[in-house]
Amino acid sequence: MALAQTALPAPPHVGRHASTPEDIRAIEQVVADFQAALIAKDVKLLSSLMLHTNILFASPADDDFIKKMRDTTDVHFDGVAPAGYIAFANFIKREPLRTEEKFYNVKITQDRHVAWVNFDYEFLVDNKLSNYGVEAWQMVKRDGEWKILSVVWSMHPAAEALKQGAAAVPRSRP
Repeated sequence: MALAQTALPAPPHVGRHASTPEDIRAIEQVVADFQAALIAKDVKLLSSLMLHTNILFASPADDDFIKKMRDTTDVHFDGVAPAGYIAFANFIKREPLRTEEKFYNVKITQDRHVAWVNFDYEFLVDNKLSNYGVEAWQMVKRDGEWKILSVVWSMHPAAEALKQGAAAVPRSRP
């Protein structure tokens, strides 16, 4: 808090990004194509949105889970699964039920050939909430096309949403 109170005013160039409406529209199209690919189970379309298949694509584990894994299984476990995008694409391809990811509060920041897409999400399987959280993509423009460079997200099980929803509902008196 003290740091924020004593911070110097930002110079005029801070917050000025080299961004174009065309690039923002192209990034928005990647977002729409990602969502459509999940529903259609079109892993070829999904892979075409990635810079390559070995991008960082992870929901990092929390410290408690990392400790448990290090104590019981792998002393080098860092909380980031190695399969990443490939495991996700295989899940989408093999899951017989409908999959969908809904995005809320989407914010795109673009500066020249790099961009960030941040949003709240819900992941649904068979039209039922599976998990939710916050997701962030880093993107890069290569050969005139926007590609996803990394995907990192937090994950809460659906049961947490039910608890939060129940807490928000006003209780009537008996």
